[in-house]
Amino acid sequence: MRAVLAASDDCIKVLDLEGRLTFMSEGGQRVMEVTDFEAIRGCAWPDFWDNAGSEEARAAIGAARDGKSYRFQGPANTAAGNPRYWDVQVSPIIGPDGRTEAILSVSRDITELRASEERYRMLAGELNHRIKNLLAMVQGIVNQTLRQREEPIETAKPRLLDRLQALGAAQDLLLSASRHGADLKQLVEVVLAPHRFGARIAIAGPTVALSPKCALAMALATHELGTNAIKYGALSHEAGRVEVVWQIEAGEMLFRWQESGGPLVTPPTRRGFGSQMIEKALGSYLGGTAQTDYAAGGIVLSLRAPLSGLAET
Repeated sequence: MRAVLAASDDCIKVLDLEGRLTFMSEGGQRVMEVTDFEAIRGCAWPDFWDNAGSEEARAAIGAARDGKSYRFQGPANTAAGNPRYWDVQVSPIIGPDGRTEAILSVSRDITELRASEERYRMLAGELNHRIKNLLAMVQGIVNQTLRQREEPIETAKPRLLDRLQALGAAQDLLLSASRHGADLKQLVEVVLAPHRFGARIAIAGPTVALSPKCALAMALATHELGTNAIKYGALSHEAGRVEVVWQIEAGEMLFRWQESGGPLVTPPTRRGFGSQMIEKALGSYLGGTAQTDYAAGGIVLSLRAPLSGLAET
């Protein structure tokens, strides 16, 4: 039994009826990063949980005292301070008299599963958001192309088709970037190709090789910025301009998206899915920091990311 408990990656604990720790399996000490159980013996188990998790732990102890099982999930740090997410089953240990004499708690680390679920929800939300944006982009491209009313439709039609094909190429790049990676300049040019009416978008910067995950992050962010610009930013006005530049400095890439000549910018009252997606993609994939400045003359997004992380898979 001792060998079984040591081999298990579940954190198996025994609590007294007040919820104090009296035993933790060897395997449990390993996953909880406990180096000396004696230092925490007798501690109140709910105190290891934060906020709602602490309430759940107290409810579980109360249910076990009444002879019932209780299950919940929640975040709690290990003894070393590392965040984990746990699936917890709490059950009564029944004595010879048929009454609860102790409480058994079995916690399983589901941090990776939780992260996968978060990524799935993020991707589902992004897919829905991207479909809506794609329709808005098609509408914006059509409006931009046909803005000159005196131009015959026969003349405008080839340009419209070219821009829609460029939009299709950008969508292909969003799919392939997550598999093959890309050069930053090529990526930005392809993603923004549907919006490049004349010289309205300036792109400049040195060669930067991106890993598949970093290429996907940059493609998503650039795609979102371009969509926002054509929907209600600089590219929604004929005089609007966008400058996309980056440089290498002290082992970091400094990336800047700056709009000008568009409608007056006012800071949003709430952060939409698009802005959250940009920050999440750039922060978690590139290991960088992104900051958006809602200047009255045009939005400016600044990104700082370490070169060492841009090529890592």
